[in-house]
Amino acid sequence: MREREELTLLGNKETIIKTDYSPGILERFKNKHPDNDYFVKLNCPEFTSLCPITGQPDFGTVTISYVPDEYLVESKSLKLYLFSFRNHGDFHEDVINIIMKDLIKLLEPRYIEVWGRFLPRGGISIDPYCNYGKPQTRWEQTALDRLEGHDLYPERVDNR
Repeated sequence: MREREELTLLGNKETIIKTDYSPGILERFKNKHPDNDYFVKLNCPEFTSLCPITGQPDFGTVTISYVPDEYLVESKSLKLYLFSFRNHGDFHEDVINIIMKDLIKLLEPRYIEVWGRFLPRGGISIDPYCNYGKPQTRWEQTALDRLEGHDLYPERVDNR
């Protein structure tokens, strides 16, 4: 993981786009407001990965919301990281948990949640959600509360 002084992707016009899972591409930079609690929400409406059994592509939206501590994720590195799942075969639930764990390792956020909303295939859409709150902080309880209350009022799925 690289910090702001070492950012290599932002502004680089010769970036190599990896098409298989590549967590090492993620970069971070210092949070200028570590004294504030605030959410950063990132949406990737064109996420793709592969079914690990059939090899068919799966399409969905991945939403990442987090409360930073000392670091923020650099958005170009996140785009390239998410694109690296294009040829990666894993179930939806695994992909969403992998993304969250990689971002926890990179950022050590106060709180993070990752939600995947995948298009139906075979008549079923799958929407995995996972979250994390930093232990021994109030965010640990927030994670439990949000998980327990998650999707109490699910949206109507009309083939998205």
